Amino acid sequence: MPKVGLGTWLMGGNMEANSSDDEVCLRAIQSALDLGYRHIDTAELYGNGHAEELVGQAITNTKRENLIIATKVAKTNLQYEDVLKAAKGSLKRLKLDYVDIYYIHAPNPNIPVEGTMKAMNKLIKEGLIKNIAVSNFTIDMIREAQSFADTKIVANQVEYSLSTQLEDNYGYSKNVCSEMVPYCQENGIMLVAYRPVNRGELLEPNKILDKVAQKYGKTRAQIAINWLVSQKNVVTIPMSQNETHLKENLEAGDWEMDPEDIEALGVAYR
Repeated sequence: MPKVGLGTWLMGGNMEANSSDDEVCLRAIQSALDLGYRHIDTAELYGNGHAEELVGQAITNTKRENLIIATKVAKTNLQYEDVLKAAKGSLKRLKLDYVDIYYIHAPNPNIPVEGTMKAMNKLIKEGLIKNIAVSNFTIDMIREAQSFADTKIVANQVEYSLSTQLEDNYGYSKNVCSEMVPYCQENGIMLVAYRPVNRGELLEPNKILDKVAQKYGKTRAQIAINWLVSQKNVVTIPMSQNETHLKENLEAGDWEMDPEDIEALGVAYR
């Protein structure tokens, strides 16, 4: 999985479809592909499916085998039949025969994960999805889901950044840096970090971050992203509709920081 992929949250609307910025969104996805992005992450929840439609339009002229397309089933659709229906709906909107990664978007305590994973197993066997993944899961939740899966859970997508090492903004994940990252590393699971600059917080002045940025001649965003992907089994999916920022984000994974700078940044934001 590439160190930096493209997130699509807020493309095509928030929780409801919004077509007013379709041209901008399509241009952004196409620009990302032209720059070399190969991992595109979306969800049926984004714009009530419209983000998937935009991704489907944007990737039409790109070789399918060169892409990693990931989408997610909403936490309200985790019953067995609902998962199957949701997956087929996503494929239709994406105009694809299969997706590379299919996530459970978030845990639902009211729906047993056994039935959800049974549906995931069926989708794998039918070739509609290539890999099963989860999002916003704790370690115990991953273990439970894996116990019902016929294939390996390949990723857990969580909110993770320098400033959300200890707890994310939703209360889904705690101690990601000290607990979830080591667990994923030990078990061969990719940790896919969303909101790598924590909704712009890490673009604000910070003595340590600015010192490191000056040392390497990089932007704050690049330092924040590089800190993430410097960790084994950690990749990230920043969203941007600005071509300059898309290029900046992609290039953030192309170099290495000194270990002492990685450590200093981590300590500064804990």
